Amino acid sequence: MFYRIVTLAGGIVFVVLLFLLILLFCRKFLAHHGVVENLSDRAMVLATWTFAGVSLGLVFAVVGAFVLGPWAFYRTLRPFDLPVSGGAAIWWGFGIVSSALAITLAAFAAFLYAVGAL
Repeated sequence: MFYRIVTLAGGIVFVVLLFLLILLFCRKFLAHHGVVENLSDRAMVLATWTFAGVSLGLVFAVVGAFVLGPWAFYRTLRPFDLPVSGGAAIWWGFGIVSSALAITLAAFAAFLYAVGAL
């Protein structure tokens, strides 16, 4: 029973970690492109939709996260009127999704190692 609680708590922590990493990377992306007005709100909207795309992609197939996440990033970024082309926005989204998933995967592997599962 204890391991079920630890697993559930660990899962929740890693979902939150993934969202916070996507939020951080989206915020850095917007700041890098000169957004200062409503930066927190815009970053939250961008991160929420990107996270939704990643989550939906992970449910259907792991590869789907690398398709739906960048697509959601691109679709959400379009109304922000940034000087970023569509192709560049998709690649930025892919980089954000890949980086956030890689960091979360490394932390999850360290967690599994710490509890003796690896």
